[in-house]
Amino acid sequence: MWMYLGLLAALFLGLHNLCKKHAVQGNEAFPVLLGTLIAGFLLIAPFYISSIFYPEATKELGFYIEHIPLSTHGFIGIKSMMMAGSWILAYQALQHLPLTIVTPIRSAAPFFTFIGAIFIYKEAPNTYQWIGFFMIILSVLLYSRIGKKEGIDFKSNKWIFAIIGATFLGSCSGLYDKFLVQTLTLNPQTLQFWFCFYTILILLIILSITWFPYAQKRKDFKFRWSIPAVGILLQIADYFYFKALQDPEALILLLSAIKRSQLIIAVVIGGLIFKEKNKRKKLIPLAGIMIGVFLILYS
Repeated sequence: MWMYLGLLAALFLGLHNLCKKHAVQGNEAFPVLLGTLIAGFLLIAPFYISSIFYPEATKELGFYIEHIPLSTHGFIGIKSMMMAGSWILAYQALQHLPLTIVTPIRSAAPFFTFIGAIFIYKEAPNTYQWIGFFMIILSVLLYSRIGKKEGIDFKSNKWIFAIIGATFLGSCSGLYDKFLVQTLTLNPQTLQFWFCFYTILILLIILSITWFPYAQKRKDFKFRWSIPAVGILLQIADYFYFKALQDPEALILLLSAIKRSQLIIAVVIGGLIFKEKNKRKKLIPLAGIMIGVFLILYS
């Protein structure tokens, strides 16, 4: 069941990526990110309120937000800092790079997760999983060659380094999720609520320095329907992902790979909507990534 929950998470993540590209195009990245988080927070805030005033009814619905000790808040705060850094880098990169380049690089996340799952959680991949893992990495390298044809030099373009940094931080957060959900036994909605709350606080501090004081930047910001859509879709995807992680048999190594199937939506549909270049050539490494995911998933 946790594999199917992972696929549902991937579906909503793919839709989330399409809306995110629309939201940041020609827009101020930081306020867009803050807007998406506030939208997601408003989606789950009613569950927190009902958990206080109607705890039994909320428990029956399966959306009860638990009371947690101060130390657990600290652990969630660490995740918030990691993901805030990852999103800031990713949103900035998405402004300057095609979606069909950004999403495949983000698909290299299984590389970092794979290594962490082996050394931290002692997960043991088999031969087919190793083959799938290296297929994903080689496919991402092939994307770099295609990127050069679009004037994007992977060695000197700072936004490429930004998206690689975002991918690394996101993978660290993914490995950390297993600790939060399985070791600290946090349920999805409790983790989502407090994670979102602390990330908003972090971004408000950053924006108070980099955005709020500047009138021109405030004028450049454009509100779009896709901004709240990003936050709502991400909360739904995260809910399915954390539900999958609750299963003690769930392997973070495989879940990370399953989530890469969001590439189909981002590269194929996104390439058509945003009229990006070399769509056909990008289908070749896309196929390599999907075969790699298939080998890891079904081995």
